[in-house]
Amino acid sequence: MKKSFPLFFYVALIFILVLFIASTSLLASERAVSEVKIYLRGEPLVFDGRPALVNGRLLVPLRGVFEALGAEVNWDPKDRTITAIRDSVTIQLAINKKTAFINGQSMAFDAAPAIVNGRTMVPLRFISEALGELVIWDEATRSVFIKEKPALPVVGSYANLKKLLAQAEEQNSSRFRTMKIPLSVDAVAVQEQTKASAPAAPGADAGVPDFSTTNIQVQGVDEADIVKTDGRYIYQVNNQRIVVAEVYPANSMKVVNIVNFKGENFSPQELYVDESYLVVIGSSYSRVPVPPVPREEISRRPQIYPPPYYSRQAMSAFIYDLKDKSNIKLVREVELEGNYVSSRKIGSSLYLVANKYLDYYYIMNNEPTDKVTPAYRDSAGKGDFVNIGFEEIRYFPGCVNQNYLLIAGLNLDRLTEEVKVDAYLGAGQSIYASRDNLYVAVTQYKFDQVMPEPKDSLPRLIPQPLGKASTVVYKFGLRQGKADYLGKGEVPGTILNQFSMDEHKGYFRIATTTGDIWRTDEHTSKNNVYILDGELQLTGKIEDIAPGEKIYSVRFMGDRGYMVTFRTVDPFFVIDLKDPKAPKILGLLKIPGYSDYLHPYDENHIIGFGKDTIELTQKDWQGRETGTMAFYQGMKMAVFDVRDVANPIEKFKEMIGDRGTESELLHNHKALLFAKDKKLLAFPATIMEIKQQQDHYKGFPAYGEFTFQGALVYHIDMDTGFSLRGKITHLTAEDYQKSGRHWYGSDRNVERILFIGDTLYTLSKEMIKANGLKDLREINTLKIPK
Repeated sequence: MKKSFPLFFYVALIFILVLFIASTSLLASERAVSEVKIYLRGEPLVFDGRPALVNGRLLVPLRGVFEALGAEVNWDPKDRTITAIRDSVTIQLAINKKTAFINGQSMAFDAAPAIVNGRTMVPLRFISEALGELVIWDEATRSVFIKEKPALPVVGSYANLKKLLAQAEEQNSSRFRTMKIPLSVDAVAVQEQTKASAPAAPGADAGVPDFSTTNIQVQGVDEADIVKTDGRYIYQVNNQRIVVAEVYPANSMKVVNIVNFKGENFSPQELYVDESYLVVIGSSYSRVPVPPVPREEISRRPQIYPPPYYSRQAMSAFIYDLKDKSNIKLVREVELEGNYVSSRKIGSSLYLVANKYLDYYYIMNNEPTDKVTPAYRDSAGKGDFVNIGFEEIRYFPGCVNQNYLLIAGLNLDRLTEEVKVDAYLGAGQSIYASRDNLYVAVTQYKFDQVMPEPKDSLPRLIPQPLGKASTVVYKFGLRQGKADYLGKGEVPGTILNQFSMDEHKGYFRIATTTGDIWRTDEHTSKNNVYILDGELQLTGKIEDIAPGEKIYSVRFMGDRGYMVTFRTVDPFFVIDLKDPKAPKILGLLKIPGYSDYLHPYDENHIIGFGKDTIELTQKDWQGRETGTMAFYQGMKMAVFDVRDVANPIEKFKEMIGDRGTESELLHNHKALLFAKDKKLLAFPATIMEIKQQQDHYKGFPAYGEFTFQGALVYHIDMDTGFSLRGKITHLTAEDYQKSGRHWYGSDRNVERILFIGDTLYTLSKEMIKANGLKDLREINTLKIPK
């Protein structure tokens, strides 16, 4: 007989389970907080009340932290506000409000002060950093270290600038000489990165469907691209223009605005879009008159008429209000003198990085002028270019470079505030940014040891740097549009790109290559992984991986790292990074070809995009075999299964075209569209195919003939692998007839693919084409006016 239970029995059971889960979580949280140790300048910091963990942020008793940091604090129980003063810094906070005022300027943060168990609690990191302290979290010991921020020396004067540059020139002068060349040429972190790589974003309101976003490296850290969408409009860098098109719904697409820069000294390169603003970043040029010669110098210095000019190159950020898409208005302009390096956008905070080259010989032989120091322009300030004084320019001791590194930050929520620009006598080559920190990497050479020449090789015609290469990494803390210098680290070798760097649980991981791939002695290339702590001090390392090869791609995912090296085969390495002091290789797989870009599918599968290769025997002019060389073939996609970390396997692979096939994805991750939940993978490609089988000509494989340019759209899952759903091209039949064996591009080349709702959009400079996401049936085509 079936027994029935009253409803209140189930309700009571559920209530007991909820209480049990809540109490278990609370105990775990309290235990986690009680295990945290806090140190102030090396001494343990003890409070008269227990710290609390609120939304993942550590809150500590009000008076305890302020008094420990030497600040006077006042509590107003009526308004429930806190005012703290130390030296020239005044901080004002309010209970349960995520906006503070530092010296009268509002600043948002993610952990509001709260009253916990009758005590007023404030966020430890925010308070410490607002008072100018450096906060470091050590995951291994679960400790917070509060230290004095490192200070860099200032250049100070024109004379000292000359002295520093002269020292750098002396070091660099011994850099080149004639060389020889051989005959032959954690689960949460994983989930976050997977979400970032499956760029589906919810619409801003119920009327906007899900849409794809730019494929980025770090969740929450946006990267500029040539195309963005907000779920209804598409914004595109299109030659010297920004095209704004309303594309949803697809059957009524139209161009609503074109911001034209033709005839201006500005070239747009990339852009950002959010709910309020469009940010266009590019390069600008202007003519600046050379300052006149002083009267006392006229008699002994020849004059030039008309007065000479020099060309000022700058990276520019133009900010537009998007309230009216058909009439978007320019509301802010920021320019940094120099060349654009990169940028990042975190929430409403925009960070810009530029390099300004220094004319060494001009500086050493002329009096100081505005041409010597870097300049910037901000329409929220004076509106004209302002030179940064010598007393504001800092330098990195031992790492002086004949460039200025400029880092600018601004908050789009406070457009009336002037941009903050920091100048350093140095340079930036690659950058990596987490939500909290910016890392700028620069290659340096040391010449204390000159590498011997390899035997039996021909003289080099091109000078080669001597000595040992290293990568210097500068760390900057990011906070509401401000970038504060936090420290410097250095590791042997050079990096490949931004994916060679990563931050996880307070540690910085970096993969490098040392030596030269063409050497066959002890100075041959080797690959390494280094782990640095919050102060960029070495914690752990693995060196001498895959001698004779170099890194082609890297991806860090939580407690693991994945690396592909190559010379004749593709070793795919799985690296354990869980213990920062003792990283280790878990397993490797050797297969033909290589991967230029690694993309996470989930915590157990990685997608590699690269080239297939073949190895061919080489002969000298007398017909004698001299060894083998690997030659790239068509494009290759592969899924690496890493569930058995000691024995990773190539679970699926897909070959695309023959030798000569290319895709922007192989050198720019932003060209990839991947949405795991939709089982969707797409990217632009130019396909070359060998139509008739050909023999290898003198040991070299044949190139294919042009057959296709456009978007390749794949279905992907871990049951069946890759399945080509279709190809979408913008080229006409006449284009294919005229192409011949090669294709050098046109305005109809597909550059990006994105989706909005159930529609797939492909973009070239000439058109936007809409196809059904389910069946790829063409819905509409929008021609972009020229």
